[in-house]
Amino acid sequence: MTIEDVLEVIKSYNPRELERVKKAYKIAEKAHRHQKRDSGEPYIIHPIHVCMNLAELYADGDSLCAGLLHDVVEDTDVTLEDIEKEFGHSVASLVDGVTKISNIHYNTKDEATNANIRRLINSLNDDVRIIIIKLSDRLHNIRTLGFKAPEKVLRNAYETLHIFAPLAYFIGMFRIKCELEDLCLQYIDKESYDSIKEKEQNILKDYDTCLKTTIKSIKDIMKKNNIDFTYRIKILNIYQIYQKLNKGYKLSDIHDLVNFKIMVNTEEECYRTLGLIHKLYTPMNYKFKDYIASPKTNKYRSLHTTVFAPDNRLLQFQIKTKEMDDTNTYGLTAYWRRLRGKGREKMQKELIANYQFFGVLRELNYVAENDTDFVDKVKQEIFTNNIYVYSLSGEVVELPYGSTIIDFAYKIHTDLGNHLYKAFINGQSVRLTRTLNNKDRVLLLQNEKSHPKESWLNHVVTANAKRKIKEYLKK
Repeated sequence: MTIEDVLEVIKSYNPRELERVKKAYKIAEKAHRHQKRDSGEPYIIHPIHVCMNLAELYADGDSLCAGLLHDVVEDTDVTLEDIEKEFGHSVASLVDGVTKISNIHYNTKDEATNANIRRLINSLNDDVRIIIIKLSDRLHNIRTLGFKAPEKVLRNAYETLHIFAPLAYFIGMFRIKCELEDLCLQYIDKESYDSIKEKEQNILKDYDTCLKTTIKSIKDIMKKNNIDFTYRIKILNIYQIYQKLNKGYKLSDIHDLVNFKIMVNTEEECYRTLGLIHKLYTPMNYKFKDYIASPKTNKYRSLHTTVFAPDNRLLQFQIKTKEMDDTNTYGLTAYWRRLRGKGREKMQKELIANYQFFGVLRELNYVAENDTDFVDKVKQEIFTNNIYVYSLSGEVVELPYGSTIIDFAYKIHTDLGNHLYKAFINGQSVRLTRTLNNKDRVLLLQNEKSHPKESWLNHVVTANAKRKIKEYLKK
């Protein structure tokens, strides 16, 4: 890949930034001129790939320049002051955000790593683009990880799987999340990766008759009902299949192994299409999900239904509008695509106002005793197996596995937790310390005479609930 390849992509959506990107490339190329990657290639190859990853997201000019310059402060004589002078404060701030803190400030490699992870995650408060640039950087590094020493390979793969892939998921960048997961598995458990990869290549062959028949039927019924649509067929990514097989599933039992994605023009057409599909094929009722009316916490929206398809196959349909498909694939960066390289403020406001994990990160940063404690808490409360429960009004609330009624109450509102009196799950009265399960519907009652008890601290798992209870008891 060359800088000319990147410039061609940028020209297609934001030609006004071409000269500035060329200027950033010249500075980066000169700064890295005598450096090599572990593969033996000139170092400049890496910033070019990072910039291309960003260009494919329709990134703005500041992000593109920062992508090319992201390593110069850390690895060369170029300073942040130099960058600010040439490109302005915004680009310098982005480069600073992805520049690692020097290891000399810490006693161990782990301490330095955790400090950098905390700093990076906290950059979400100021500019989500820093995370997006870092994900683009990590994506190319993982693609070329095999050139590093074995111990570094495993360390980077585990860090990516446990930190960066979940970050990509939580800001909705599903495409990058899936690629990161698959690449990491290739290094962590190559035998399983190769085995699933081989099976994956045969899945579409096995589904050939089913899909040919289904495609014809769908085209006929959509044409008959005057619904314009596009479609694509996708298999679950390798890591998702790996997780399901490890839980004891057989390949033939994975109901969403093959996805038939249908994109239409309007939300109304999504529901009409769902009805037409159910006329054609019998649905598995307990596998229906309406993520349009009730989106996932990372703003994923779609209708999911698994049906008994031709040739005795299970087939999952995912029905969405084209705009929903963009958001589901690119997450917050979909605003760049819609606004042709603009939309940074919209992305930041959306993150702060509507993404639940963002509030949890702020809380964890407040209560963490040190960088290691912060990273551990993030893994436990956000990046593990979460549960999703419903408030009485149908709002989806995301909580870490093992959360109780009390955790839920404090997640909704401090006063509700401090005066929690009674709780109902799915219409049944339960004790306040009851552990929640996925999809529980929770009704809480409060009473001004009720207040937290010290014993509650033994029954909560979220940092937010623990802090609020301690504050109340102390007061």
